[in-house]
Amino acid sequence: MPKMKAAIFVEPGRIVLDEKPIPDPGPLDAVIRITTTTICGTDVHILKGEYPVAKGLTIGHEPVGIIEKLGSQVRGFEEGQRVIAGAITPSGTSNACLCGVHSQDGAETRHGWKAMGGWKFGNTIDGAQAEYLLVPDATANLAPVPDDLSDEQVLMCPDILSTGFSGAERGNIRIGDTVAVFAQGPIGLCATAGAKLMGATTIIAVESIPARIDMARRMGADHVVDFKKTNVVSEVMRLTDGRGVDVAVEALGRQETFEWGLRVLRPGGTLSSLGVYSADLRIPLDAFAAGLGDHTIVTTLCPGGKERMRRLMRVVASNKVDTRPLVTHRFKLEHIVEAYDLFAHQRDGVLKVAITP
Repeated sequence: MPKMKAAIFVEPGRIVLDEKPIPDPGPLDAVIRITTTTICGTDVHILKGEYPVAKGLTIGHEPVGIIEKLGSQVRGFEEGQRVIAGAITPSGTSNACLCGVHSQDGAETRHGWKAMGGWKFGNTIDGAQAEYLLVPDATANLAPVPDDLSDEQVLMCPDILSTGFSGAERGNIRIGDTVAVFAQGPIGLCATAGAKLMGATTIIAVESIPARIDMARRMGADHVVDFKKTNVVSEVMRLTDGRGVDVAVEALGRQETFEWGLRVLRPGGTLSSLGVYSADLRIPLDAFAAGLGDHTIVTTLCPGGKERMRRLMRVVASNKVDTRPLVTHRFKLEHIVEAYDLFAHQRDGVLKVAITP
């Protein structure tokens, strides 16, 4: 059986490059040859053992590639076509999908719901940090890449861009809103860009790393609050003349940033939570106005499916958002362990790495 190279989770603290059989598609599936992928913060949670996955699983959920083989019932695509697939791969037929929550496809179990239901690549099935990837329900999930867009232009669409934008969308940002985005990592930067696209006229980014502060301004931030130099809540309230923000987007997944988001909301404001949390959250009584502040707290798992990917690529093609500067480092697949070490320890100004087999 032909083999391929793949990044495999062995145990907490250890992901290695090894060989696996090249997958063979079922009738509804496709196999794509990966041309570019990347490492996500969620993959680091897996590496650290903070998010459990099965030992032996191939990691990664952000694929760009070329269709190698199509299942017999896949329609509308052809082998050799350049495509992406979202990190979330809905079937379109589950209860969650039919309720309009495609991101939670697969979340239902006999015992209730489980987190990350619609996220399969590198979670419940083998992922994209490999030479080949099996895409389930390919007709619903493959999206053709326009010829005039490079791999790196569309690399953020499967997850980071979709997640950041969905944080802005779920916050129901309106024209003229004031928005605070907590943390300007890749997802926070895309949330900043999404807030601007949705009509926010004042965007306050919270960040301390100089390179990320510069990138936040590039992506649309009007003000940047350095949490290492000032009291975040006091400064955001000063910038809003004591009114507070209409929408706060939490993009880090920590108690501190979640709480800051609550504390800067205006009455009736919305906290849009994007972070992946690795410990229980506490909601302070005063920040929550004892439950009487008409606040809304929403969470998001990024939308997937081919229509979502098409829309995101349209945004990229329009030049309204350019995510290429987020790719700060490039590695070959055979050096993926080195790439994980760099990314997990946030050295050398890393934002995102491009991995090419």
